[in-house]
Amino acid sequence: MHMVLFVAAIIYILILILYELDYSIIVVGDEILIGQVQDTNSGYIARHLTPYGWQAVNIRAVADDGQAIFDAIDEAFVHSNVVLMTGGLGPTKDDITKPTLCRYFGGELVYDQATARNVESIVAGRHLKLNDYTRAQAMVPSSCRVIQNQCGTAPLMWFEHDGKVLVSMPGVPYEAETMLVREVIPQLMAHFCDNVDIEFRHLMVVGIIESALAMELDEWERKLPEGIHLAYLPQPGIIHLRLTGLSTDREWLKSEMDRLGLELRERLGDHVVADEDLPLAGIVGNMLRDKGLTLATAESCTGGNIAHEITAIAGSSEYFIGSVVSYHRRVKEQQLGVSASDIDHYGVVSQSVAEQMAAGVCRLLGTDCAVATTGVAGPGGGSVDTPVGTVWMAARCGNKVLSQCKHIPGHRQRVIARATNEALLLLLSLLRQV
Repeated sequence: MHMVLFVAAIIYILILILYELDYSIIVVGDEILIGQVQDTNSGYIARHLTPYGWQAVNIRAVADDGQAIFDAIDEAFVHSNVVLMTGGLGPTKDDITKPTLCRYFGGELVYDQATARNVESIVAGRHLKLNDYTRAQAMVPSSCRVIQNQCGTAPLMWFEHDGKVLVSMPGVPYEAETMLVREVIPQLMAHFCDNVDIEFRHLMVVGIIESALAMELDEWERKLPEGIHLAYLPQPGIIHLRLTGLSTDREWLKSEMDRLGLELRERLGDHVVADEDLPLAGIVGNMLRDKGLTLATAESCTGGNIAHEITAIAGSSEYFIGSVVSYHRRVKEQQLGVSASDIDHYGVVSQSVAEQMAAGVCRLLGTDCAVATTGVAGPGGGSVDTPVGTVWMAARCGNKVLSQCKHIPGHRQRVIARATNEALLLLLSLLRQV
């Protein structure tokens, strides 16, 4: 056994030395620097590459300026073997990324027939007319290998220089995200890690805070073989544990990951609510489907955000029936049957009102289960007794009801997002009891 662990350690070290799985990100665009557009691409890239053992060493935003882009590439290659660049590829005159890439890697802009056909296909599929600016997207550096964009007109470009790689991607988040997963990551793995196998195991954990969980797993984590790593990815009320393993020995890696995943699950017992990487609404949805139950939501301060999270899950129509956004008191009373006298006595933000909202939407839409929220999202509307961020929520399934009050600090969007999460956790807790 010790010899196996020793060999695994040597293999892991060799992986790090030989493949150097690090990368830099360059985000191009004046709109990023002035705050007009938020950079979401960097976070998406990091979230999707980290599980494969890749480490971001540098993230930099630069203006639509040729010299700034050139210098950023030069600096990025000092620190990493791979540079992932987004933006600066639009069909307008201010996007000068392609000429700059020609200057850096050599070559000249040439008309690529395959790219032209892809551009024509994309434009035709959107029922638009092809103009000269869009047609110019087919001009690409002769020094690159084109990766055709399946979602837009700007091609992706793969450059190699002294054993290092730069991939230029469009800045449109949907295009960058889709092509990263479909093409860029698989090609990076094939190029740098063709002999390396990667295995993952996931557990979603509730009912324990991160520090307590880390203490619980400290001794177990210390004994993990080299090449296998446990990551804690906490969200409010739920922690995603991801076990990642890298090795050139496929059979050993799978066997170890199966063993460790089972050990981890048994050790954490009832804290585990899912053994795959799922959003909270997906975990709730799976539980509803497995139990053959239907759900409705009655939302006041969350304004339909819980329903949004639930319906973002493919297949949610199997269990989700509908929602009532009872923002005004009249809707609570007339549609959901909340007692007017209870509102007057306890206040609209109260346990009684939340529980009656849940019961009312079950009755109105004929569902087995419901979750309801009523609160003060802010920035105004609070009082001494009910300050901004106060949210009452209730979950109902059959005759079982759970309710709780949360005081959520922060701005309006944070209150809504956190209340949504807490309401789903409350529903999850109830579903585990029925």
